[in-house]
Amino acid sequence: MKVLELLKSSWQAERNKIALRGGSYSIIMTAIVLAILIMVNVFVSSLPTPLTKYDISSAKLYSITSNTKVVVNALKEDVTIYWIVQSGKEDDIIENLLGKYESLSDHIKVVKKNPDVYPTFAKQYTDETVKNNSLVVESGDKSRFISYDDIYIEQPNFYTYTNNLYFDGEGAITSAIDYVTSDELPQLHVLEGHGEAEIPSAFKEQIEKDNIEIKKLSLLTVDSIPEDAAAVMIYAPSSDISDMEKELLESYVNDGGKLLVIAGPTENGILENLYSLLSDYGVEANEGIVIEKEREHYAFQAPYMLLPEMKRNVITNSLIEENYYPIMPISLGLTINEPTENGTVTPLLNTSSTAFSKVDGFKLSTYEKEEGDIDGPFTLAVLIENDNEGKIVWFASSNFLDDMYNAYSSGANVNLGMNALSSLIGESEAMAIRSKSLNYSYLTISDSTSFMLKVIMIGVFPLLYLSAGIYVILRRRRMQSEKV
Repeated sequence: MKVLELLKSSWQAERNKIALRGGSYSIIMTAIVLAILIMVNVFVSSLPTPLTKYDISSAKLYSITSNTKVVVNALKEDVTIYWIVQSGKEDDIIENLLGKYESLSDHIKVVKKNPDVYPTFAKQYTDETVKNNSLVVESGDKSRFISYDDIYIEQPNFYTYTNNLYFDGEGAITSAIDYVTSDELPQLHVLEGHGEAEIPSAFKEQIEKDNIEIKKLSLLTVDSIPEDAAAVMIYAPSSDISDMEKELLESYVNDGGKLLVIAGPTENGILENLYSLLSDYGVEANEGIVIEKEREHYAFQAPYMLLPEMKRNVITNSLIEENYYPIMPISLGLTINEPTENGTVTPLLNTSSTAFSKVDGFKLSTYEKEEGDIDGPFTLAVLIENDNEGKIVWFASSNFLDDMYNAYSSGANVNLGMNALSSLIGESEAMAIRSKSLNYSYLTISDSTSFMLKVIMIGVFPLLYLSAGIYVILRRRRMQSEKV
């Protein structure tokens, strides 16, 4: 009996030693694993943002385009991005974006400026009201202020009576970097002296954002188009140009110049000298205002607010791919006749075959076709190219870039105008970055589908897991019983 008790106590002591050694081993291994995990976390946290985060957002909000990489990789000067934001109110998307810029180049440094600590800092850069998460990009003596409202842009959607929200952080920052580090910017010379309308604010802001300088040009005070003109724009003239001005513009294009014309019907009728620039290439401007008969080719029950068919071209491709529809209101109808030796003509926007031109113009009293009206179809925008690399892009509506019509088209009109201008000037990498939509499409399912999914998620899956657990437990008990 004593022998059995002795053996039992010896066995118990040995078992305790084994348990102690096992417990000590487990503690040591747990400590080693925790130490490794801490070291890995410290190492990963020190890696650049692009290596630790992957962008799965549909609009690629957390990604940098190749255009930005080209601009940033070419930097030779230091650039400082001041992030004006109160502590605790940092925008996550902007913070991620700034981290990517900083990781792309040693020339870029992001400095956070808390307006509570530096209340007058932003006043040296702008007179605007400075919101949280606004930015200032500075290099040397040049700087640009980027308002929070320039990063998150709201545009009204007149089809749904809501606002569309866009994120333009990358476009605004890259454009600002390009601006503050550029010695010379392309210059757009805008013709004046013929009752031209003011450039609409949305289009003008986009031109300035794309780092194009706007200069006024009167052909009465020059002997030729200035050599520093990257392009000349004629915007919504109400009276005709002179014979001499026409000759200057002709020579300019023939010598390789670039001309952007936004000119439609006027109350004075056809501007003969201006439109003769088109007739040299076999394009005829028809009297009157174009009216559409097919409902799918005009907007808001207004047959003069045309929804033209876009032809594929570098100017229109981005709109076609993203299903945007430009609106061409109060347009002149162009007819492309036999080609000439002066250059090639490419139609960009066309009406339907049932469109016609009301020769009464602004005096029309009905949208019905009457005797004397001109049958279509018509072209509403053309691209003309000559052998000397001269180009003309012509839109036959003076109003399509107006802020109201641009809003109606959800920004498609200004994008179309900017694509045309970029094709003439030569689009820089910074100009090619467009805003990203933050409007989401929600999945709608029926009540029956919703009920079925609830049954599967709440009932079927838990029962399957429970059944699997019971099976594993019973199987283990059976195996233990068989061993005993």
